[in-house]
Amino acid sequence: MINKRLLIKNLLGHNDENSFYDKKRKLNLHTREGKAKFLKHICALSNSNPNNNSYIVVGVEDESNEIVGDDFFDDSRIQNLVNAFLENPPKIQYENVPFPHLPKDKVVGLVTIKPNHKNTFFKKGIHTIEANTAFVRVGSNTIPTSEKIPFSKQNIETVISIENNSRNSIAHTLEGVIDFINVRHKDMDTKYKVFKELFVVCWAGNKKKVRDTTYFSRVDIELINEQIKLFYSAQDEVTIEYTDNSFTIIEYIRLGLNDKTSYYPLEKVIIMFFDNGYYKIETQMLFEPPEYNKKVLHHIYNAHKALLIKMEKGFVLSENELKDLENLPSTFMLCYLNGFENAKQRLIDAKLLLKPYPSVYTSFKEAMRVLRKMKYDYKK
Repeated sequence: MINKRLLIKNLLGHNDENSFYDKKRKLNLHTREGKAKFLKHICALSNSNPNNNSYIVVGVEDESNEIVGDDFFDDSRIQNLVNAFLENPPKIQYENVPFPHLPKDKVVGLVTIKPNHKNTFFKKGIHTIEANTAFVRVGSNTIPTSEKIPFSKQNIETVISIENNSRNSIAHTLEGVIDFINVRHKDMDTKYKVFKELFVVCWAGNKKKVRDTTYFSRVDIELINEQIKLFYSAQDEVTIEYTDNSFTIIEYIRLGLNDKTSYYPLEKVIIMFFDNGYYKIETQMLFEPPEYNKKVLHHIYNAHKALLIKMEKGFVLSENELKDLENLPSTFMLCYLNGFENAKQRLIDAKLLLKPYPSVYTSFKEAMRVLRKMKYDYKK
C-alpha cells in the first residue's frame, strides 16, 4: 500500500518535472481553457508512459518546489471529462493528500494516470486544441506531435523504484492516527475505525443530534494508511454510518433564499473494503434542486448583479449590502439550477471580487464544489 504523502515527497525530491510527472500550482477546471490545459497534460503523460503510472502534483510552486497546497477537490466525475475529449483515454484518479504544515482546508492534489498501452489523442477540439491532436512529454515540456508515438519503456524502472520507496509502514500509520486525533483535531469529536485489519479511517467533526439522527459539521475524514483525505467540508453537514466492510457518508447542503434555508441531501459516498487489501469508492448523486418562483428569483438575481456592478466600480458597500453579499454565491447557484443559464459564469467571473471577503469566498468555493458535482457541468 502506497503512502501518497511519501510518494509526493519522492516525486518532488527525485528531480525536476520530467516525462513521468508534472507539477502545478493549481488546476482551473471552471473554464474551457483550464480544462484544455489539464487534458493536454493527461494526454502527454499517458502517451509518454504507456507501461507505468505517471503523475501530476497540484499545489506546488513551480520555481521553489514549495508545497503550498490547494483547495480540497472531490469531483469523482473528472474521469468523465477525460473520456469526453480523449480517444483511448487513460484511467485517472484524483486524490487529496494532507500535509502537516498546511491549513485544514488545504491539501496537495495527486493525479495518477494509469498506463494505457495505446496512443491517446483528442477526439474533439477544446479551446485552441484541435481534434486529432496528440501530445507527448519531452523532458519537462508538453509538445504536440503528428507522428505515430513509439512504445516507450524509458520510465518503468524509475517509477517502480519511487513507488516502492513510498510504501506505507506501521509507524507511518500510528503516527498518522495520533496526529489526526491529538494534534490536528484535538478540539473536535474524533473517532477511528479499522477495516479488514488493514485500513484505518479517522474522522472528526462537530456533532449534533436532531431527533434520532447524528450530524457532523466541519467534517474531516481521512484514510490514514494512504494519507488520503476522503472528505472535507467547512460548511455542510454529513451523516456517517459504518459496518465491518464499509464506511458511508451522506452529505447535506444548506440552500435557500435570504435567511430561509433548508438542508438537502447532496451525495452518498460508500467506501467498501475487501479482504485482499483492495478498496473501492462509489458515489451516488442524491441532489434534487429546489424550485422557486421565477419572478422572485429574477428579482433577487438582478439585485445581486447590481451589487457586483457596484463592487466592480469600487463603491463601498453598506451594512445591508454586505449582508446580501453573504448570500450571493448560493443565490447564483440556485438561479443556475433553476434555469438561469448565465448565473454560473457570472459567479465564476466574480471570484476576484469576492476573494477579499473570507466567509463569502468560502461560500463561493462551496458553491463551485457543488456545481462541479452536478451533471449539468459536462453538458455545457
